[in-house]
Amino acid sequence: MANETVTLTIEGEDDADELTVPSELLDLLRENDETDPAVVGDIAMFGLAQRIHGAVHHGQGEADQGIQDLEALTLDLFEERFGASFAELTGHDH
Repeated sequence: MANETVTLTIEGEDDADELTVPSELLDLLRENDETDPAVVGDIAMFGLAQRIHGAVHHGQGEADQGIQDLEALTLDLFEERFGASFAELTGHDH
């Protein structure tokens, strides 16, 4: 199993991308009976939330209102997905 991979397709309105990852990695990250797409989706949501959080709170200068609003929406969607806030799940709050 060490060299097995899984390829997932990410589709948007006008384009698509493929992501190939080691199957064993997904198995390590899987919680309960999560599907491969759910594992990758969770990781994507964490990564996106971290990126927008960093842009708002750890960048140089103060983020404009549009970026702050984008962070608020992203963190709301994060909480909908995980049933807990970004701060609760990461221990990182401002």
